[in-house]
Amino acid sequence: MSKELEKNYNPSEIEDRLYHKWLEKKYFHAEVNRDKKPFTIVMPPPNITGKLHMGHALDNTMQDIIIRFKRMQGYEALWIPGTDHASISTEVKVTNALKEEGIDKHELGREGFLKRTWEWKKEYGGTITSQLKKIGSSCDWDRERFTMDDGCSKAVLEVFCKLYEKGLISDEKIFYFQVKLSDYKDKFKAGTYSLNTGMKPTDMMKILAGISTTDTGDSE
Repeated sequence: MSKELEKNYNPSEIEDRLYHKWLEKKYFHAEVNRDKKPFTIVMPPPNITGKLHMGHALDNTMQDIIIRFKRMQGYEALWIPGTDHASISTEVKVTNALKEEGIDKHELGREGFLKRTWEWKKEYGGTITSQLKKIGSSCDWDRERFTMDDGCSKAVLEVFCKLYEKGLISDEKIFYFQVKLSDYKDKFKAGTYSLNTGMKPTDMMKILAGISTTDTGDSE
């Protein structure tokens, strides 16, 4: 029995169903494959300060063309999606949103403001992901990342520590950021401690957190 085609193209009836099928069949998922050459694109993560614009659509369409072409060439092609916390810009956006509600961010306190910021991320980060899917982006959504994910933060800390230990970083300000990214933040205890330049940053953090009392290296 023949079916008469619709006179007008209705994308909502076709594209969502087709994209869902692509995801269900794992067409965009990549695995380590020794029989194929790898090809990877890490999406420049859009900021969660708002919604995607035409520039994002153009950029991601170009990436999509490349990654699909590489798949057809036989590569194990991986396109990693994600979003960026955009720290200061997002803080401004959340602060302005609070002002519209008649709330001063200082009244909320640190934890309260962080809670509202994560709520903002959930709303706008989710919108961005939906928009990327709407334009048919063939990303591996199993590997979606946010720049404040624990794994990303730990990777940054690990790299900083390795650079520090190799003598490539010597500014005390770096140690401050290492602490902020570590599992020891907010765990330091007041007191007098004996630290020296021979210690690794992680050793110093353990002592300051009261986890270890062992000194290593030469005294300063």
